[in-house]
Amino acid sequence: MDALLAQLSATVPGARNVEDLTRPLLEMLGTVTGLESTYFTTIDLTAGRQTVVLARNVGAMTIPEGLSVDWSDTLCKRALEEGRMATTDVGACWGDSDAARQLGIQTYVSAAVRGDDGELLGTLCAASGTTRPIAPETESLLRLFSSLVGQNLQRERLVADLRAANEQLATYALTDALTGLPNRRALFDEVQRQLQRAARDGSCVLIGGIDLDGFKAVNDQLGHHRGDEFLRQIAQRLSLELRGSDMLGRIGGDEFVVVGPGLSLSGLPPVKHALIGEGEPLLAARTLEQRATLATVGHFDLDGRSLQYAGASVGVVAINPVGTTAEEALHLADERMYEIKRARRRSAPAPSVAAAQAAE
Repeated sequence: MDALLAQLSATVPGARNVEDLTRPLLEMLGTVTGLESTYFTTIDLTAGRQTVVLARNVGAMTIPEGLSVDWSDTLCKRALEEGRMATTDVGACWGDSDAARQLGIQTYVSAAVRGDDGELLGTLCAASGTTRPIAPETESLLRLFSSLVGQNLQRERLVADLRAANEQLATYALTDALTGLPNRRALFDEVQRQLQRAARDGSCVLIGGIDLDGFKAVNDQLGHHRGDEFLRQIAQRLSLELRGSDMLGRIGGDEFVVVGPGLSLSGLPPVKHALIGEGEPLLAARTLEQRATLATVGHFDLDGRSLQYAGASVGVVAINPVGTTAEEALHLADERMYEIKRARRRSAPAPSVAAAQAAE
């Protein structure tokens, strides 16, 4: 027993997770009980399933890891309900368990693994296919081991919950709540990342500003809830039209930004300015500009009201990444967008919402 306690005191502090702790415990449990299989299970009471997560097998009988059985058919459930931890004759005691009969279990001992609040998380078990005596200290040892496993399992689940909560908070911090698109902060980070990548690759970056002309008229005449729905539908249409490598985000109000990789700058004369005004990079910018514009044109069904929209003002630029900051790149895209907006106003003075007339 002294050797066992020494092994236990060395195992517990060094365990980084439930598996690190439980596998040595199963070895120790097997040594003490002399039973063929020792194993740790988890229990999903909602699904009604018990699953063997970790197992140690040294004899003819094998309890495989990953084995999942109906909770109502298990020895563990029967033992818990009867307040009985062990038996040397499973057939006589719980002969109605098909799972035990198929596995060939004759000698069995188990203890519940519970959380701090008493929630049943799983079991720690030992079993053999033959009749084997159960030492008096086995039950107390099982209780100790199951308590240690329960504490570590609860801690591991808590850490996992905290990690998931932190990830969710980080997602919220970078996501526009209305459209589900990346927000201003996420877009700015992406522009910086794209500029750094392009500088290494010798390519350019495409950045576009998108402004929904006449959006105020939509809100005023159709109501803010329909204005919100219009923004969501615009976001969906743009997302479907853009390339998989592009990031579309909403930076506030009726303004969106798209950023993505551009073409190589090899073959062009040395670019001295941030804005690339020639060659295939410029053509790629104009192509993306046209695709994004067309994606915003057309009919929108807004909660029972019909809207024919003439399209957003979209300006896309090809940016030389060398020496260009994210702020400068976004400013150049904004300038191009306003250039487009002024040209649209000169050619079509009427609001682009088709006078904001919505049919009933």
